[in-house]
Amino acid sequence: MNRTIHAAPIRKTLVVRASPEKAFEVFTARFDRWWPRKHYIGASPLVRATIEPGVGGRWYSTHEDGSEAPWGEVLVWEPPHRLILAWRISHEWRYVPNLLTEVEVQFIALDDVRTRVELEHRHLDRMGDTPKVAETITSMDRGWGMILGEFQEAVEDPLSQAASAVTG
Repeated sequence: MNRTIHAAPIRKTLVVRASPEKAFEVFTARFDRWWPRKHYIGASPLVRATIEPGVGGRWYSTHEDGSEAPWGEVLVWEPPHRLILAWRISHEWRYVPNLLTEVEVQFIALDDVRTRVELEHRHLDRMGDTPKVAETITSMDRGWGMILGEFQEAVEDPLSQAASAVTG
């Protein structure tokens, strides 16, 4: 029997105590401050996680051994409202240049001090249709929830707020 996985997009929503400008800036320019160190691809431990600004910017990690591991690139850059990243990481946690799933993040102002952040990781069916893919997608769903919790802590950190006031 041939089994086809029709993977629904992973969707996560949270409300942060910050403006869309602040939330977008922490998500992108301060990506390395909140991305969990245990979530990486590559041969050695993660040292830095980077999203380069602008369409075509790289999304990658730098490792203790000096190597870089690409994750994808920026497809849409619309500060402070929307970002779409190409996720080119397979269900085996390897970079695959011809694989394209997308991570879209929207930053929607609720009022002067709160922003709804909506993340959608879509086109997951492009990863394949094996039971291992289904397990990976389930793991990714849990992972995005945890990762966005780290983002929320970073964006709402009073020290982060003070640093932004000084630099912004």
